[in-house]
Amino acid sequence: MMNQAIILAGGHGDRMKAAIPKPMLRVLDVPMLGWVIRACEKSGLSRICVVTGYKAQYIELYLNDRYRTAYQAEQLGTGHAVMQAEKFLREFEEGNTLVLCGDAPFMDQETIQRALQQHQAQENDVTVVTALLDHPQGYGRVLRSESMIAAIVEEKDATDAQRAIKEVNSGAYWFRTKSLLELLDGLSQSNVQGEYYLTDTVGLALERGGRAGVYCTENADVVLGANTRQDLLHLNETARQRVLDLHMDNGVNFVCTDGILIGNDVEIGAETTILPGTILKGKTKIGVKCTIGPNCLIENCTIGDQVTLNAVQAYDSVIEDAVKAGPFVHIRPNSHLKNGVKIGDFVEIKNSTVGEQTAVAHLTYVGDSDVGKKVNFGCGTVTVNYDGMTKNRCEIGDNCFIGCNTNLIAPVKLGKGAYTAAGTTVTQDVPEYALAVERADLKLKEGYSKKKLRSKLFPSDDK
Repeated sequence: MMNQAIILAGGHGDRMKAAIPKPMLRVLDVPMLGWVIRACEKSGLSRICVVTGYKAQYIELYLNDRYRTAYQAEQLGTGHAVMQAEKFLREFEEGNTLVLCGDAPFMDQETIQRALQQHQAQENDVTVVTALLDHPQGYGRVLRSESMIAAIVEEKDATDAQRAIKEVNSGAYWFRTKSLLELLDGLSQSNVQGEYYLTDTVGLALERGGRAGVYCTENADVVLGANTRQDLLHLNETARQRVLDLHMDNGVNFVCTDGILIGNDVEIGAETTILPGTILKGKTKIGVKCTIGPNCLIENCTIGDQVTLNAVQAYDSVIEDAVKAGPFVHIRPNSHLKNGVKIGDFVEIKNSTVGEQTAVAHLTYVGDSDVGKKVNFGCGTVTVNYDGMTKNRCEIGDNCFIGCNTNLIAPVKLGKGAYTAAGTTVTQDVPEYALAVERADLKLKEGYSKKKLRSKLFPSDDK
């Protein structure tokens, strides 16, 4: 028996004024559709069909052939959207199908699984996932008959008494797949909007002697969607606070949450402090007793314990224990800062490994380099890694001392303990413990500035 999911993601969202499908708009930097897919995956639903419509190519690109799609050429309602997945449904008619909205990002694993358990236990043709709201305006109301459901009435079609009901339709349903195919054939457009409502499957199932049930979730946020930019902002604020609460429960410290955004997949160790203005994205993992911020942007990085980052941007890199970096540091992809590294202001590290206890104090670029331990970089050092055609690497041994304003013209190797004098341009390998000095002879022109600046320094001489 196959359990599967259909996600409705064909909407435009006219009030959003978006150039992409509404489900592709982001909550905590992940498309709303991505949140829904993740809930399905966590629930063990690997067979998924996404119904596309407006600018379907954006969703196709995002899915990258991971899941099936069906195209809804005209927007004729939720029932019509599910009809477009008929081929998908008929491939496995034995089992159950979950229908979800692609712009309702807070559907969760527990709700999906518990609703399925009840759906199967009651042998329902359809089970509607509902929630209780203090302010149910805008949602379809659930009409009950004893413990079962009698019907779902869209707000535009509801009476005043029905609008007072607080139990609302979340837009999520479990169907017995065979029953869903039969019910879709019976839908009509006889309503105010002239659309095929998926909600009408409830009344239709009951008319035909079938069973329709309700699972009322404790997670009222499952009903939250976005029809306006204000709605989208509310989704982001809700998601942000839920993530912050989770990290605080795990022992993470926030002295002020202003400007802090943390993605759903970020892991943070206990006793770490996240300071204002910090954004943590992707698969970032941070150890214990760190201080991150203020004003850091970290994406897809692994960070060790007792790390201090101040005004650092870091991407797709590894930062080991006890590293100190900032302010105004850029760590570009494929970099690896080993234990005890110190990075000062206005430094950029790119595609490089920096060894233990190395210091890169300020105003330095280290790109495509392999740096040993206990190396000291003087101010203004540059690894010149690009000749206009190819990228080349520098190799710097342990305990090297790089003088201020040194240029290392890659590919070049500095042996263990090598020194470079300030202002040196290194174009060949430097042996271990050698000093590289490359300077032109100093030439002095006596009286040069006196003559040049005579009118400013000695105005009486011009008379």
